[in-house]
Amino acid sequence: MGDHQVKGYASHGESWSIALSLKLATYNLLKSDGLSPILILDDVFSELDEDRREKLSQIAKTAEQTIITVAVESDLPKSLSGDRYLVKSGSVSKL
Repeated sequence: MGDHQVKGYASHGESWSIALSLKLATYNLLKSDGLSPILILDDVFSELDEDRREKLSQIAKTAEQTIITVAVESDLPKSLSGDRYLVKSGSVSKL
């Protein structure tokens, strides 16, 4: 952030946003090279407000393949469709 290192200077939310931005930049760079990367989002929606959740879900919809994990199902925007699975006590079941 400017001349400061993010670690130790940025808030938790700012650090989270920067990390997510870097991940999405990497994804976009691979796409621009003609590749079809898998977008993996591991429990990122819990840290975002409703507006940012919706913006990220729009990005996820453009990916050829997306894997999203959430600890709390209500963190997942309703606008996202696709197969959903529940992993519980070592078992996987399709919802």
